[in-house]
Amino acid sequence: MSNDHHSHHSETHFTSTEVVRDIVIGMSDGLTVPFALAAGLSAAVDSSSIIVTAGLAEVAAGAIAMGLGGYLAGKTDIEHYDSELKREAYEIKHLRGREISEVEEILSEYGLKGNALKTVVKSITSNRERWLKFMMKFELNLERPDPKRAFISASTIS
Repeated sequence: MSNDHHSHHSETHFTSTEVVRDIVIGMSDGLTVPFALAAGLSAAVDSSSIIVTAGLAEVAAGAIAMGLGGYLAGKTDIEHYDSELKREAYEIKHLRGREISEVEEILSEYGLKGNALKTVVKSITSNRERWLKFMMKFELNLERPDPKRAFISASTIS
């Protein structure tokens, strides 16, 4: 029995884990510290307006600090990726044999061997950009960060 038509299979995956992480971090810090400050001040100060003002000041300062931290973390991710990309490009150019062996090792962990392994290794290593992308993803487990990530993180986490 032949199957003359192929149904297109489309999968939808949740891709906003970084945004969710930033929201959770921002909310936990944004709620915990002001309540702790208000609780501490309420034991020491009789004026509720001072407690409310201090709590609001802490919320504003905390949002700025957390937003700055999120921005810097996002920029650091980009800088880390770029430095690893440069290092890997250097190794592909100057340590070619070792890098080919690394591709073989990675693929053999997925069950490729013999002629199939040689064919796939040759295909990957015949194109520098493809090879570099492969090494970043499978050797270093790094994906290129979204260039807007630092700004998104700063606004979400604050």
